[in-house]
Amino acid sequence: MNCIVAVFGNWAIGYENKLLARNPIDMAYFKEKTIGKVVVMGRKTLESFPGGLPLKERTNIVLTTDPNYKVPGAMVVSSFEVLDRKLEKYNPEDVFVIGGESVYKQLLPKCKKAYVTKVENHFEADTWFPNLDELEDWELIFQGEEQTYKELKFRFTIYQNVG
Repeated sequence: MNCIVAVFGNWAIGYENKLLARNPIDMAYFKEKTIGKVVVMGRKTLESFPGGLPLKERTNIVLTTDPNYKVPGAMVVSSFEVLDRKLEKYNPEDVFVIGGESVYKQLLPKCKKAYVTKVENHFEADTWFPNLDELEDWELIFQGEEQTYKELKFRFTIYQNVG
């Protein structure tokens, strides 16, 4: 299993259930990495998508504690144990955790790689991704060139779980 995330400044990922900034270059990277794959997310992350709809051309799995929650076009699971059973039939390399904060924190130890778009800019935030630079089990294995989109300065990075 892997995770993919865009972090800002101090590893911030969102504010009021929204992305901190729109970056079409990062969105294209996200699509390239996840198209045809399995994406795992929490309910609030799904509901933050346009129309609250699952991502096209991907297998969407939504974690929620609400046993009656239904989403056309997505599998809904109510526990990490059920998630583990659902994921058994997929190649772990093809599974991407895509948010939100609590799902990332709980599944990060099971992830082998983290695809992190690091944005230098700081924005007001209320959700964060764990700072992989401070976690001894994670090592930076790739750092792309700095890029810009409008006022955003960012680079694609990949971390590997060495724990």
